[in-house]
Amino acid sequence: MIRRESFFPVLLALLWGFNWPAIKIVLQEFPPFVLRGIGLGSASLLLLAVALMLRRRLRVERASLLPLLVAGTLNIAAFNIFTAFAQLSTTTSQAAILTYTMPIWSVVLAALILREPIGREKVMAVIIGAIGIGLLAIPVFKSGQTLGIILPILAALAWALGTIVLKKWPLKGDPIATTAYQLMIGAAISLTGLAISGEALPPAVSAKVAGAFLFHIVCATAGAYLLWFTILSRNAASTSALLSFAVPVVGVLSAMLLVGDRPSLTDIAGFAAILAAPALVLRSSLK
Repeated sequence: MIRRESFFPVLLALLWGFNWPAIKIVLQEFPPFVLRGIGLGSASLLLLAVALMLRRRLRVERASLLPLLVAGTLNIAAFNIFTAFAQLSTTTSQAAILTYTMPIWSVVLAALILREPIGREKVMAVIIGAIGIGLLAIPVFKSGQTLGIILPILAALAWALGTIVLKKWPLKGDPIATTAYQLMIGAAISLTGLAISGEALPPAVSAKVAGAFLFHIVCATAGAYLLWFTILSRNAASTSALLSFAVPVVGVLSAMLLVGDRPSLTDIAGFAAILAAPALVLRSSLK
């Protein structure tokens, strides 16, 4: 019988994949720090409300406070801020693709720091995924848009390091509560950036942007991050990271549909390679 958890990576890929064009749409009217401050803050409050309704324990053990702060800073604040500014510097497809070099960094860091074993199939998955991302990243390097390359890679590194932190020092507390607190840390850092930058709320918000923002808060932030941290707690860091290889494919396809991105033949070859990577990991996990 297929376990319910087997569908978690598929659902996560859909939520985070469609989040890329949703963010592009929101950025048409909201500046980056405003977007992240409101989005992360609202998602954290939503999860805390759910935790209270379910009567979950909100307290986090003292030993987990520092890992919680570090993970919130890396996994949430740095990742979300870098990806928001990246979408202003390059196309949605290119930003999504380069950000998902994260699984490659995670597998390497997990081997170096956590001493996680890397089997043949994971090595093959990393190589195939790297080839796919490399094919999709070619237009970015040809364009010479430096920030369009640097910011997504910084986001990938931050996410990878945050993943390693949570595997080395697992958080002791209810997963809904700990996810909410990490989002709250990200919101606090984003609001600090907002105060420094002087960004302001838009004078008016269109229905299209409001709908994209609502999807981003409820589904792609509150729901997807809870799903991600659940996957991370039940799998090795390298396996969890590699399972996310399908996200940029969904992101690029949804960007084609919603914001008009058009992939080349090289992009299509990259899609095929990236889809093969999580398939190998799932096969390894089932074994």
